Amino acid sequence: MTTDTADTHKQVLRASYASIIGNGLLSAAKLVVGFISGSFAVISDGIDSASDVAVSAVIAVTAKIMERKPNTKYVYGYAKAESIATKILSMAIFFAGAQMLFSAVEHLFSKEPREMPGMIAVYVTVASIVCKLLLSLYQTAVGKKNGSSMLIANGINMRNDVIISLSVLVGLFFSFILEMPVFDSITALLVSIFIIRSAIMIFMDSNVELMDGVKDTSVYQKIFNAIGEVEGVGNPHRVRSRSIGGKYMITLDVEADGNMTLAEAHALSNKIEENIRNNIPEVYDIVVHIEPFGTHPEDVFGVEKQKQ
Repeated sequence: MTTDTADTHKQVLRASYASIIGNGLLSAAKLVVGFISGSFAVISDGIDSASDVAVSAVIAVTAKIMERKPNTKYVYGYAKAESIATKILSMAIFFAGAQMLFSAVEHLFSKEPREMPGMIAVYVTVASIVCKLLLSLYQTAVGKKNGSSMLIANGINMRNDVIISLSVLVGLFFSFILEMPVFDSITALLVSIFIIRSAIMIFMDSNVELMDGVKDTSVYQKIFNAIGEVEGVGNPHRVRSRSIGGKYMITLDVEADGNMTLAEAHALSNKIEENIRNNIPEVYDIVVHIEPFGTHPEDVFGVEKQKQ
Protein backbone atom coordinates (compact mmCIF):
# COMPACT_ATOMS: atom_id res chain seq x y z
CA MET A 1 0.00 0.00 0.00
CA THR A 2 1.38 3.43 -0.95
CA THR A 3 1.84 6.24 1.57
CA ASP A 4 -0.90 8.29 -0.12
CA THR A 5 -3.38 5.38 0.04
CA ALA A 6 -2.58 4.71 3.70
CA ASP A 7 -3.05 8.40 4.49
CA THR A 8 -6.39 8.39 2.65
CA HIS A 9 -7.64 5.46 4.72
CA LYS A 10 -6.54 7.19 7.92
CA GLN A 11 -8.47 10.33 6.98
CA VAL A 12 -11.58 8.28 6.14
CA LEU A 13 -11.33 6.48 9.49
CA ARG A 14 -10.82 9.77 11.35
CA ALA A 15 -13.91 11.26 9.68
CA SER A 16 -15.91 8.12 10.49
CA TYR A 17 -14.95 8.20 14.16
CA ALA A 18 -15.87 11.89 14.36
CA SER A 19 -19.27 11.08 12.86
CA ILE A 20 -19.85 8.16 15.25
CA ILE A 21 -19.07 10.26 18.33
CA GLY A 22 -20.95 13.35 17.14
CA ASN A 23 -24.07 11.51 16.01
CA GLY A 24 -24.01 9.25 19.06
CA LEU A 25 -24.14 12.24 21.40
CA LEU A 26 -26.80 13.99 19.30
CA SER A 27 -28.94 10.86 19.05
CA ALA A 28 -28.89 10.27 22.81
CA ALA A 29 -29.71 13.93 23.51
CA LYS A 30 -32.59 14.08 21.02
CA LEU A 31 -34.14 10.78 22.11
CA VAL A 32 -34.02 11.74 25.80
CA VAL A 33 -35.30 15.27 25.17
CA GLY A 34 -37.92 13.98 22.73
CA PHE A 35 -39.42 11.65 25.34
CA ILE A 36 -39.20 14.27 28.10
CA SER A 37 -40.73 17.06 26.00
CA GLY A 38 -43.27 14.81 24.29
CA SER A 39 -42.10 15.78 20.76
CA PHE A 40 -42.49 12.93 18.28
CA ALA A 41 -40.64 14.95 15.61
CA VAL A 42 -37.58 15.26 17.88
CA ILE A 43 -37.73 11.53 18.65
CA SER A 44 -37.82 10.84 14.89
CA ASP A 45 -34.84 13.13 14.41
CA GLY A 46 -33.05 11.21 17.16
CA ILE A 47 -33.74 7.89 15.44
CA ASP A 48 -32.29 9.36 12.24
CA SER A 49 -29.12 10.35 14.12
CA ALA A 50 -28.91 6.83 15.56
CA SER A 51 -28.99 5.43 12.01
CA ASP A 52 -26.12 7.81 11.18
CA VAL A 53 -24.06 6.13 13.90
CA ALA A 54 -24.61 2.77 12.19
CA VAL A 55 -23.78 4.33 8.82
CA SER A 56 -20.48 5.73 10.12
CA ALA A 57 -19.63 2.38 11.72
CA VAL A 58 -20.08 0.69 8.34
CA ILE A 59 -17.78 3.30 6.76
CA ALA A 60 -15.11 2.67 9.40
CA VAL A 61 -15.25 -1.11 8.88
CA THR A 62 -15.12 -0.64 5.09
CA ALA A 63 -12.08 1.63 5.34
CA LYS A 64 -10.33 -1.17 7.20
CA ILE A 65 -11.30 -3.69 4.50
CA MET A 66 -9.99 -1.38 1.77
CA GLU A 67 -6.55 -1.45 3.41
CA ARG A 68 -6.11 -5.10 2.47
CA LYS A 69 -3.58 -5.83 -0.26
CA PRO A 70 -4.55 -7.41 -3.63
CA ASN A 71 -4.42 -11.20 -3.80
CA THR A 72 -5.13 -13.98 -6.30
CA LYS A 73 -8.85 -13.79 -5.56
CA TYR A 74 -9.12 -9.99 -5.68
CA VAL A 75 -6.32 -8.91 -7.99
CA TYR A 76 -7.64 -5.34 -8.17
CA GLY A 77 -7.65 -5.08 -4.38
CA TYR A 78 -10.56 -4.24 -2.10
CA ALA A 79 -11.30 -0.66 -3.21
CA LYS A 80 -14.74 -1.58 -4.56
CA ALA A 81 -15.82 -2.51 -1.05
CA GLU A 82 -16.61 1.20 -0.86
CA SER A 83 -19.34 0.84 -3.50
CA ILE A 84 -20.87 -2.10 -1.67
CA ALA A 85 -20.77 -0.15 1.59
CA THR A 86 -22.44 2.85 -0.06
CA LYS A 87 -25.23 0.54 -1.22
CA ILE A 88 -25.62 -0.81 2.32
CA LEU A 89 -25.72 2.75 3.67
CA SER A 90 -28.54 3.69 1.32
CA MET A 91 -30.54 0.67 2.46
CA ALA A 92 -29.95 1.49 6.13
CA ILE A 93 -31.06 5.09 5.57
CA PHE A 94 -34.13 3.88 3.64
CA PHE A 95 -35.06 1.45 6.43
CA ALA A 96 -34.79 4.20 9.06
CA GLY A 97 -36.94 6.51 6.93
CA ALA A 98 -39.56 3.81 6.33
CA GLN A 99 -39.77 3.02 10.03
CA MET A 100 -40.22 6.71 10.80
CA LEU A 101 -42.89 6.99 8.09
CA PHE A 102 -45.00 4.18 9.54
CA SER A 103 -44.61 5.54 13.07
CA ALA A 104 -45.47 9.10 11.96
CA VAL A 105 -48.62 7.99 10.14
CA GLU A 106 -49.68 5.91 13.15
CA HIS A 107 -49.02 8.83 15.50
CA LEU A 108 -50.79 11.31 13.20
CA PHE A 109 -54.03 9.32 13.14
CA SER A 110 -53.85 8.19 16.75
CA LYS A 111 -56.86 9.06 18.90
CA GLU A 112 -54.74 9.55 21.98
CA PRO A 113 -54.77 13.10 23.38
CA ARG A 114 -51.89 15.26 22.12
CA GLU A 115 -49.71 17.35 24.36
CA MET A 116 -47.72 20.44 23.50
CA PRO A 117 -43.96 19.72 23.24
CA GLY A 118 -41.70 21.33 25.86
CA MET A 119 -39.38 24.24 25.00
CA ILE A 120 -36.34 22.04 25.65
CA ALA A 121 -37.12 20.37 22.31
CA VAL A 122 -36.33 23.65 20.56
CA TYR A 123 -32.96 23.99 22.29
CA VAL A 124 -31.75 20.50 21.39
CA THR A 125 -32.95 20.95 17.79
CA VAL A 126 -30.98 24.19 17.38
CA ALA A 127 -27.88 22.47 18.79
CA SER A 128 -28.44 19.58 16.35
CA ILE A 129 -28.58 21.95 13.37
CA VAL A 130 -25.22 23.51 14.26
CA CYS A 131 -23.48 20.18 14.96
CA LYS A 132 -24.89 18.44 11.89
CA LEU A 133 -23.84 21.32 9.64
CA LEU A 134 -20.25 21.10 10.92
CA LEU A 135 -20.21 17.31 10.50
CA SER A 136 -21.64 17.60 6.97
CA LEU A 137 -18.99 20.11 5.89
CA TYR A 138 -16.22 17.97 7.38
CA GLN A 139 -17.42 14.67 5.86
CA THR A 140 -17.94 16.21 2.42
CA ALA A 141 -14.56 17.99 2.43
CA VAL A 142 -12.65 14.83 3.41
CA GLY A 143 -14.69 12.77 0.92
CA LYS A 144 -13.94 15.10 -2.01
CA LYS A 145 -10.28 15.40 -1.05
CA ASN A 146 -9.83 11.61 -1.04
CA GLY A 147 -12.38 10.66 -3.71
CA SER A 148 -14.43 8.68 -1.19
CA SER A 149 -18.01 8.09 -2.37
CA MET A 150 -18.86 6.74 1.09
CA LEU A 151 -17.91 9.96 2.89
CA ILE A 152 -19.51 12.14 0.21
CA ALA A 153 -22.74 10.13 0.56
CA ASN A 154 -22.51 10.45 4.34
CA GLY A 155 -21.87 14.19 3.98
CA ILE A 156 -25.01 14.48 1.86
CA ASN A 157 -26.86 12.48 4.50
CA MET A 158 -25.63 14.91 7.17
CA ARG A 159 -26.69 17.86 5.04
CA ASN A 160 -30.13 16.29 4.74
CA ASP A 161 -30.13 15.96 8.53
CA VAL A 162 -29.66 19.73 8.78
CA ILE A 163 -32.76 20.21 6.63
CA ILE A 164 -34.59 17.62 8.73
CA SER A 165 -33.72 19.42 11.98
CA LEU A 166 -34.75 22.74 10.43
CA SER A 167 -38.12 21.24 9.51
CA VAL A 168 -38.45 19.93 13.07
CA LEU A 169 -37.71 23.42 14.35
CA VAL A 170 -40.34 24.91 12.03
CA GLY A 171 -42.85 22.29 13.17
CA LEU A 172 -42.14 23.10 16.81
CA PHE A 173 -42.50 26.81 16.05
CA PHE A 174 -45.96 26.37 14.55
CA SER A 175 -46.94 23.99 17.34
CA PHE A 176 -46.15 26.68 19.93
CA ILE A 177 -47.48 29.67 17.94
CA LEU A 178 -50.73 28.06 16.78
CA GLU A 179 -50.98 25.79 19.82
CA MET A 180 -51.63 22.83 17.52
CA PRO A 181 -49.48 19.82 18.52
CA VAL A 182 -50.62 18.00 15.36
CA PHE A 183 -47.93 19.98 13.50
CA ASP A 184 -45.34 17.93 15.38
CA SER A 185 -46.67 14.71 13.82
CA ILE A 186 -46.96 16.30 10.37
CA THR A 187 -43.34 17.41 10.60
CA ALA A 188 -42.24 13.88 11.53
CA LEU A 189 -44.12 12.55 8.49
CA LEU A 190 -42.40 15.02 6.13
CA VAL A 191 -39.01 14.23 7.67
CA SER A 192 -39.45 10.51 6.99
CA ILE A 193 -40.37 11.14 3.34
CA PHE A 194 -37.29 13.31 2.90
CA ILE A 195 -35.06 10.57 4.38
CA ILE A 196 -36.52 7.94 2.04
CA ARG A 197 -35.92 10.21 -0.96
CA SER A 198 -32.27 10.72 0.06
CA ALA A 199 -31.76 6.96 0.44
CA ILE A 200 -33.11 6.30 -3.06
CA MET A 201 -30.81 8.95 -4.57
CA ILE A 202 -27.72 7.49 -2.84
CA PHE A 203 -28.76 3.98 -3.96
CA MET A 204 -29.08 5.04 -7.61
CA ASP A 205 -25.81 6.99 -7.52
CA SER A 206 -23.90 3.95 -6.22
CA ASN A 207 -25.08 1.90 -9.20
CA VAL A 208 -22.65 3.71 -11.53
CA GLU A 209 -19.48 2.25 -10.04
CA LEU A 210 -20.98 -1.21 -9.56
CA MET A 211 -21.98 -1.17 -13.26
CA ASP A 212 -18.40 -0.22 -14.24
CA GLY A 213 -19.46 3.24 -15.36
CA VAL A 214 -18.20 6.75 -14.62
CA LYS A 215 -20.14 9.61 -13.08
CA ASP A 216 -18.22 12.28 -14.97
CA THR A 217 -18.17 11.36 -18.68
CA SER A 218 -15.93 14.36 -19.46
CA VAL A 219 -13.06 12.07 -18.44
CA TYR A 220 -13.11 10.67 -21.99
CA GLN A 221 -12.39 14.04 -23.56
CA LYS A 222 -9.47 14.46 -21.13
CA ILE A 223 -8.14 11.08 -22.28
CA PHE A 224 -8.40 12.06 -25.95
CA ASN A 225 -6.70 15.39 -25.25
CA ALA A 226 -3.84 13.59 -23.52
CA ILE A 227 -3.41 11.14 -26.41
CA GLY A 228 -3.51 14.01 -28.92
CA GLU A 229 -0.37 15.47 -27.32
CA VAL A 230 1.67 12.35 -28.22
CA GLU A 231 3.31 12.38 -31.68
CA GLY A 232 3.28 9.16 -33.69
CA VAL A 233 -0.08 7.77 -32.55
CA GLY A 234 -3.59 8.29 -33.85
CA ASN A 235 -7.16 7.02 -34.01
CA PRO A 236 -7.76 6.36 -30.30
CA HIS A 237 -10.65 3.91 -30.02
CA ARG A 238 -12.27 1.39 -27.71
CA VAL A 239 -11.50 3.77 -24.83
CA ARG A 240 -12.99 2.39 -21.63
CA SER A 241 -13.00 3.80 -18.14
CA ARG A 242 -14.50 2.49 -14.94
CA SER A 243 -14.28 3.52 -11.34
CA ILE A 244 -12.50 1.61 -8.57
CA GLY A 245 -12.60 3.23 -5.16
CA GLY A 246 -13.05 6.71 -6.63
CA LYS A 247 -10.20 6.28 -9.13
CA TYR A 248 -10.26 5.55 -12.86
CA MET A 249 -9.23 2.24 -14.42
CA ILE A 250 -8.55 3.17 -18.07
CA THR A 251 -8.11 0.85 -21.06
CA LEU A 252 -7.61 2.10 -24.64
CA ASP A 253 -6.42 1.22 -28.14
CA VAL A 254 -4.38 3.51 -30.44
CA GLU A 255 -2.78 3.10 -33.86
CA ALA A 256 0.89 3.67 -34.73
CA ASP A 257 3.50 2.79 -37.37
CA GLY A 258 3.54 -0.99 -37.71
CA ASN A 259 7.25 -0.98 -38.57
CA MET A 260 8.45 0.55 -35.31
CA THR A 261 10.46 -1.49 -32.86
CA LEU A 262 9.07 -2.95 -29.67
CA ALA A 263 11.14 -0.47 -27.68
CA GLU A 264 9.65 2.45 -29.66
CA ALA A 265 6.11 1.14 -29.16
CA HIS A 266 6.79 0.74 -25.46
CA ALA A 267 8.07 4.33 -25.24
CA LEU A 268 4.91 5.61 -26.96
CA SER A 269 2.75 3.63 -24.56
CA ASN A 270 4.60 5.11 -21.57
CA LYS A 271 4.20 8.62 -22.98
CA ILE A 272 0.45 8.13 -23.42
CA GLU A 273 0.13 6.87 -19.85
CA GLU A 274 2.19 9.77 -18.51
CA ASN A 275 0.06 12.35 -20.34
CA ILE A 276 -3.18 10.78 -19.12
CA ARG A 277 -1.96 10.77 -15.51
CA ASN A 278 -0.98 14.44 -15.86
CA ASN A 279 -4.48 15.28 -17.15
CA ILE A 280 -6.35 12.99 -14.75
CA PRO A 281 -4.75 12.69 -11.29
CA GLU A 282 -7.33 10.18 -10.00
CA VAL A 283 -6.02 7.18 -11.98
CA TYR A 284 -5.96 3.63 -10.61
CA ASP A 285 -4.28 2.02 -13.62
CA ILE A 286 -3.93 2.41 -17.41
CA VAL A 287 -3.68 -0.27 -20.12
CA VAL A 288 -2.58 0.90 -23.60
CA HIS A 289 -2.85 -1.38 -26.64
CA ILE A 290 -0.91 -0.24 -29.73
CA GLU A 291 -1.74 -1.67 -33.17
CA PRO A 292 -0.67 -0.82 -36.77
CA PHE A 293 -2.49 1.95 -38.62
CA GLY A 294 -5.73 0.83 -40.28
CA THR A 295 -6.00 -2.58 -38.62
CA HIS A 296 -8.33 -2.00 -35.68
CA PRO A 297 -11.48 -4.17 -35.64
CA GLU A 298 -15.02 -2.88 -35.50
CA ASP A 299 -15.74 -1.36 -32.10
CA VAL A 300 -18.40 -3.16 -30.09
CA PHE A 301 -17.74 -1.30 -26.85
CA GLY A 302 -15.78 1.66 -25.58
CA VAL A 303 -15.71 5.24 -26.86
CA GLU A 304 -14.24 6.76 -30.02
CA LYS A 305 -13.06 10.34 -30.36
CA GLN A 306 -15.47 11.21 -33.18
CA LYS A 307 -18.42 10.30 -30.95
CA GLN A 308 -17.63 13.04 -28.47
